[in-house]
Amino acid sequence: MNRGGVTTAGIARRFALAALLAGLACSSLADTPIAAPAAQPSKPDDAAAADRQCVGEPEYMRRYHMDLLKHQRDRTVHEGIRTAKYSLANCVTCHANASKTGRVTGSKDAFCEGCHTYAAVKLDCFECHADRAKAATAAVSGGTRP
Repeated sequence: MNRGGVTTAGIARRFALAALLAGLACSSLADTPIAAPAAQPSKPDDAAAADRQCVGEPEYMRRYHMDLLKHQRDRTVHEGIRTAKYSLANCVTCHANASKTGRVTGSKDAFCEGCHTYAAVKLDCFECHADRAKAATAAVSGGTRP
């Protein structure tokens, strides 16, 4: 049968050729090695200062620390209530690496940055807030700002 100069046999040959090329493409892809996934970052050390107790259980704090910080922020900014329990300054005071940098950011070993890198979560608190503890003589009080 002839349709506008193209025969049924011609259509069948084109279809067969397309199927052959698709088959060859698929077989060559099957031999292509799959790239290894990027290495998972090592789990950070989550120990705070050994002589202090965190304000919550570690599992709870890992899951809900951001909610606690947001709640504290709202109480501070909207209601003028300043407490140290869930303040960012209090967290930094305990979790800053006192033996090396005194910071919670700046390296994969830093407390906050290490955990956020491991969890693949953006860390943006310290775009506005200090990432190092105040001098040891300045105790965190209810009126201290981060």
